[in-house]
Amino acid sequence: MTSLDDDKAEEVVSIDLRGRSAMADHMVIASGRSSRQVGAIAEKLADRVKQATGRSPRIEGKDAGDWVLIDTDDVIVHVFRPEVRDFYQLEKMWMPADALSRVRDDHLQP
Repeated sequence: MTSLDDDKAEEVVSIDLRGRSAMADHMVIASGRSSRQVGAIAEKLADRVKQATGRSPRIEGKDAGDWVLIDTDDVIVHVFRPEVRDFYQLEKMWMPADALSRVRDDHLQP
């Protein structure tokens, strides 16, 4: 989360998947303003994970820069361009309904 914040990722959401999915314990979804920023956020996050854990996370989609997935085994991070994030709506798929409405309300506040 700190890495995403440092790199100016926008609308960062963390979703607890424990007990809901065997693929990971948490999912993090964030946006970058452009394909270039999405790729840079993903690359820096992968480097920081490797420095902290000694393991290289798996990365998919970095070349296109529309949607990059960083799989660290226990945490999966999705970094999107805003239009692509709106299209796939992963939050809607994975967040409990009450949490999703709170996130939407937070984004509507001035």
